[in-house]
Amino acid sequence: MSDEGITVVRSTRMTSILHPPDPPRRRSQPESSIRRSATRGLRSMVSGWTTILRRRLPPWLWRTAMGLVVLLVAVVTFGLFAVVGLQVALRFREVGVPELAGQTVQEATVRLGEAGLSVRIEPLTRIHPTIPAGNIAVQDPAAGLTTRSRRSVKVWLSSGPSAGSILALIGQSERGARERLEEDALHLRAIAEIRSGRYPTDSVVAQEPPSLGAGSTVGILINRGERGATYVMPDLIGVHGARLEEVLRARGFRVSVVGDHPYPGVEAGVVLRQFPRAGFQIAHGEAISLEVSQ
Repeated sequence: MSDEGITVVRSTRMTSILHPPDPPRRRSQPESSIRRSATRGLRSMVSGWTTILRRRLPPWLWRTAMGLVVLLVAVVTFGLFAVVGLQVALRFREVGVPELAGQTVQEATVRLGEAGLSVRIEPLTRIHPTIPAGNIAVQDPAAGLTTRSRRSVKVWLSSGPSAGSILALIGQSERGARERLEEDALHLRAIAEIRSGRYPTDSVVAQEPPSLGAGSTVGILINRGERGATYVMPDLIGVHGARLEEVLRARGFRVSVVGDHPYPGVEAGVVLRQFPRAGFQIAHGEAISLEVSQ
């Protein structure tokens, strides 16, 4: 071999050593082939277990088990379809409540009719500083909420920036009267109380003044109900608390010992203070608080 040939061979060998060829790459199996292989393996496993169970179980037991499986699958499928169908039906029956504030009753009726709803006008009016009298001031449900179709939306009409009619509080409960005054931007000046069997308990029986304007204050008279038999609170100081507590509870009073204090020369459990004090009137069911010595 000539020197030139030897040089070429050496050059080729040096090139292979310095720059070795890339190792052969393994061809990745397509994802679809992996899925098909996994599916075939799962089917084979299920088929194998089914065959084993079928051979080992009596024919009647096998048929019963298969029937129960089919029935269970049918029940689950029916239940899923029923739940989905009910949700779809309820969703299609729900509609959004439009904004009605400031509109006339006629405009609100048309707009609600387009949404499949109706309007119901409440008898009481609301004071509003900007909405003209006769237009809608408040609505329930509020705008933006959803409700079922064919339902009615309650609306309260505005009486304008001032109330032109008598604010009817008589007959309402104390809580209802407070809420109404707050909604109409009115201030509750005072509350007086009576006890009578002629009116409902905890209801407004009178108000002053009868005619109000925006920013007015009002006083109300509340009936607390007819009072039953009353007793004069005796002097309990110095009496043993435990025995006294039993006697008072047997008479229908609520008794509680609210504290105990050391007192020189007095045995433990003796009443040192009482509330209500001696001489006050008290009725059945009212609370009596006692402080006893330690």
